[in-house]
Amino acid sequence: MLFDYLPLLVFLVMVAALGVGLTFGIPLLGPRHPSTAKGLPYECGIVPAETARRRFSVTFYLTAMLFIVFDVEAIFLYPWAVLVRSTLHIFGLVEMTIFIALLAVALLYVWRKGALEWD
Repeated sequence: MLFDYLPLLVFLVMVAALGVGLTFGIPLLGPRHPSTAKGLPYECGIVPAETARRRFSVTFYLTAMLFIVFDVEAIFLYPWAVLVRSTLHIFGLVEMTIFIALLAVALLYVWRKGALEWD
């Protein structure tokens, strides 16, 4: 019984050895000649005008998170659209109406709080 898992064990050992080997072997194999030019962020051949360490507004991150949340929730509409006639019938329609209503309430809340406003 345990003999059946031997290929999996060999695979896991090889993966771990490869990961450790690459992590610790790359600095030993590659040349390192640090310079100021190599330390600058690459801007398509243009000399950077300002530092790459500037702060972003919280609204930038909030808008990005809201986009991800609403985008992921919109993904749930596709399987529903495929199954609504064949399997879900009226229960699926009511369930998705509640889901979309909750999304609309969340979007209204975010809009009223001013999270979608850019200054």
